[in-house]
Amino acid sequence: MYHEINHPFLKHKLTALRDENTKHKEFRELANEITMLICYEALKNIEVEDCEIRTPMGKMTGKRMSNEIVVVPILRAGVGMLDGILTLIPNARVGFVGMYRDHDTKQPVEYYSKLPEDMKNPLVFLIDPMLATGGSVVATIDLLKAKGFTNIVFISIISAPEGIKTVEEAHPDVQIFTGNVDEFLDDNKYIIPGLGDAGDRLFGTK
Repeated sequence: MYHEINHPFLKHKLTALRDENTKHKEFRELANEITMLICYEALKNIEVEDCEIRTPMGKMTGKRMSNEIVVVPILRAGVGMLDGILTLIPNARVGFVGMYRDHDTKQPVEYYSKLPEDMKNPLVFLIDPMLATGGSVVATIDLLKAKGFTNIVFISIISAPEGIKTVEEAHPDVQIFTGNVDEFLDDNKYIIPGLGDAGDRLFGTK
């Protein structure tokens, strides 16, 4: 199931992110701000447990997260969302998966993975700014499940309908949270209207 975050402030930030005149520094800041807004929504179903604390006025029963959380950015563009999500969940552990889309075949190619090994069914936030064809995301989820991670949520800044469909068909148990569902993929498999190449705009490369 996918969830598009229809919040006016997020849409305002997303418009600035898309603007071709937005420079690298502002782009990085906006990407992290948008990630925080989406992550806030994605956290609404986390498990909590009772805990006893003392306020300056006395004892009380509060709530604390009971999930262990792992954040997994898909390299390299996913790294541009990492600070935003860690601002909200500073104690989360971080894994990395290197996955790129071959420019000729449009198929995902894995080149790196480093994941925590000593956790019991943590909640995994898989992050990548753009969900285009869905191939890289499906391949990464395949890898995560093969390593024993089964509780997975995917967070993207923008998504194409085609990519959402691909992920939902391959992994119907994975929830998708996105800042916007764009119109379509063009013949080159780029999201329209999109925001360009997120990695290039984050890191100032071509």
